[in-house]
Amino acid sequence: MVEEKLMSKKKPTFPINEKLQAYLEKYSRSIKIPVFYDDLLRFQGSVVVYDQHDEDTYWVRCYYADYERDSIDESLKKIYTILHSDGSDDSFQYLNIDAIDYCTFGNSKPFRIKIRNVLNDSFTYFYVKKADASRIYGLEFEHLLSPHRITFLVYKDTLIEEHIAGIPGDVFIQNELPECDDRAKTQIAKQFVKFNERCMIRLLGDMRSYNYVIVPTHDFDHVEYQIRAIDFDQQCFEGKLKVYRPQFFKENFTMVELVTDHLENTSIEQYIKEERSLIAKRIILSKGRYRELMRCINSDNISNKEHVHKLRKELLDFTKDVKFKRARSMGQILKTALEFVKRNYEDVNMRTKIN
Repeated sequence: MVEEKLMSKKKPTFPINEKLQAYLEKYSRSIKIPVFYDDLLRFQGSVVVYDQHDEDTYWVRCYYADYERDSIDESLKKIYTILHSDGSDDSFQYLNIDAIDYCTFGNSKPFRIKIRNVLNDSFTYFYVKKADASRIYGLEFEHLLSPHRITFLVYKDTLIEEHIAGIPGDVFIQNELPECDDRAKTQIAKQFVKFNERCMIRLLGDMRSYNYVIVPTHDFDHVEYQIRAIDFDQQCFEGKLKVYRPQFFKENFTMVELVTDHLENTSIEQYIKEERSLIAKRIILSKGRYRELMRCINSDNISNKEHVHKLRKELLDFTKDVKFKRARSMGQILKTALEFVKRNYEDVNMRTKIN
C-alpha cells in the first residue's frame, strides 16, 4: 500500500511549548473556553452515522446523561459565540446544539458539533480536538501562507476549529468530476498543481483526497474551483518528501491523470511559478507575525531525529540548496524551504527592476 510505504503508522501528539503559547495569546488564538475535549468523552452511548447512501461515515452520534447534557449544550453555545462573535450569551436562546458526533477514524479523533439557528433553521459546524503543536502550526501557516483565512482557538489541551465548507475530495472525484466539462477539468487540474506545490513548500503532509475539499464558486457563466486542506495533523512530521506532495497518494491518482490529460508541461511550470510567487508575497506581507511563528517552530520538537535527517537530505537533493545541511529541526527545515522560495522570488524581482 502507498500509505504504508510513505507514512508512519501513528503520529504522536506534541505539547504546546511556552513560546507557542505566548504567540497564540498575542494573536488572540488562546482564549478561555468553558468545556474541554475530555469533557465530551464522557458520553453514555452512541449510534453510527450513515451517509445518504447508507454507508458508514466513521462518525458516531453521542448521547449524554440528562444531568450533563444541558451544561454541555450551554458550554458549546458559548464556544460558538467566542469563535464567531463577541462571546456574549445574548443569542443563546436562538441557538440549538443539534448533534455531537465523534470520529472513530484517524489520529485526532475529533468531535463535530452541529449548531443551528432556530430563527431561520440555518446550521453550521465546528470541531473540538486535542490540542497538538504540529496541528496548530499547520493551521497558522495555512492562515498566513495560503489564499484562505482560518479561525481557531486553543485553551490548555483543547483545540477548537471552524468548519471548512466544501465537497470532500474523494466524494468530488467519484461523483462530481465525471460530470464536469473540459473547461472545468482544466481549471481543476490547474488548482491541483497549485495545491500540490503549496503543500510541498510549507511541508503539509498527508493530503489524501479525504483530507481536502473542493470548493466550487459560481462566477457569471461558469464555475471556478479551489482546493482547500481540512486536516493539518501532518505539518512537518514525516521524513519523506513525497508525503508532502499530494500527487504521490493513490487516492489522488485521478487528479494526477487530470493534470496529465489537460495541461501542457509549460502550463504546469507556469502554475508552479505562480504559486511560489504568491507564497513569497505572503511571507513578505505577513512580516513580523511570520517571523514570530518561525521562531516558535525553529526551537520546537514536532518530529524525531530520523525524520529530520531524512527530509533534510531529500530536500537538499531536490533543491541543491546547501543551506538545508545546517537545519537541525523540522522548523529549521521549513524555514529554509520557505526562505528558498522567497529568495528566488526576490532575485527575479530584482533582475526585472534592473532590466
